[in-house]
Amino acid sequence: EVQLVESGGGLVQPGGSLRLSCAGSGFRFDDYSIGWFRQAPGKTREAVVCISSDDRLAYYGDAVKDRFSIWVDAAKNSLGLHMKDLKADDTAVYYCAAAQSCPLLTSEPTFWGQGTQVTVST
Repeated sequence: EVQLVESGGGLVQPGGSLRLSCAGSGFRFDDYSIGWFRQAPGKTREAVVCISSDDRLAYYGDAVKDRFSIWVDAAKNSLGLHMKDLKADDTAVYYCAAAQSCPLLTSEPTFWGQGTQVTVST
């Protein structure tokens, strides 16, 4: 059975930091492009970061570049996201996902988790 389970979300003040984790099972991370997307209420899915299966490079969305960083432990099928200098606009449900390619991560993910809520507020 394929599973992706996120953890680590919560409430944080603007300017703060948060770490998300994702544990995968039932498939190999190395066979897919993997990463995170988010969805805020009333908005469409937004790509946060994706590690391409072609070149294993990380591609960040413009909104999070230089503030977020992804880490992967393919041997353990685990994935994480370190977020710093958080802003109110970062408030969303964050999903880890796997797809055939990075352009498909938000539109047609092959696998994705149940999501974890991140709220940035005073």
